Amino acid sequence: MTPADRQDLEHARQLLEHPGLAARISNAVGAPIERAIGRLPPGVSALVADAAHRAIEVALTTAVRTLGSQTAGTPANRWHRFAVMASGAAGGAFGLGALALELPLTTTIMMRSIADIARSQGEDLSTPEARLECVHVLALGGPGSRDDASETGYFAARAALAQAIHTAAKHVATRGLASGGGAPAIVRLLAEVSSRFSVTVSEKALAQSIPVVGAAGGAALNAIFMSHFQDIALGHFTIRRLERVYGPEVVRDIYAPLPH
Repeated sequence: MTPADRQDLEHARQLLEHPGLAARISNAVGAPIERAIGRLPPGVSALVADAAHRAIEVALTTAVRTLGSQTAGTPANRWHRFAVMASGAAGGAFGLGALALELPLTTTIMMRSIADIARSQGEDLSTPEARLECVHVLALGGPGSRDDASETGYFAARAALAQAIHTAAKHVATRGLASGGGAPAIVRLLAEVSSRFSVTVSEKALAQSIPVVGAAGGAALNAIFMSHFQDIALGHFTIRRLERVYGPEVVRDIYAPLPH
């Protein structure tokens, strides 16, 4: 591997293994939320799970039907961050109850940003598999693997959905989404991604439930939320780019002992 590509791989590892979203939010709002996820009231937990599932449905539809129609270019990370800040400000003004309306919009904007990053790393978004890898990013944004004391945290999380992505991509390629939104391959992918995405949504919801957050805080939280997934996307698609050049085994062998 060339020195430049090795440096890119090291940067990808740092992005993928940094502390999770809860730690980043805690640093911003000054309130620890990492240990509070399990203490969400049942009604709020159900709201979060439903909002996450609906957001993933929107993300899947966006990915399959529209992402490939965009032109390649430099990722517009800052613009997308400002856009989700606007939606976060609206959600923050109305409190946690606005999550069901705000999250699908935020997720759609995130999908556009993730697609920009994917293209910048050489992904061909005319293929269903590449588009579904954009959805995959939402499932990779859970708690950082540093806490797991494992160098394989990213690869383990990625492997958990690899077969579901592959099967769903084959279905979309042959039948499209409109003809099989309820097909087992699509239903399974929706369920697996939303179950993982709901963890990060819970962290966001906990922060939004703090009374002093308000509109300004909602905008700031969404900026953190977007930045987190942009980092995950850049790390993920950098690794996929390097795997296309050197092969998955080589990349994984070098990734494991890199400093972080």
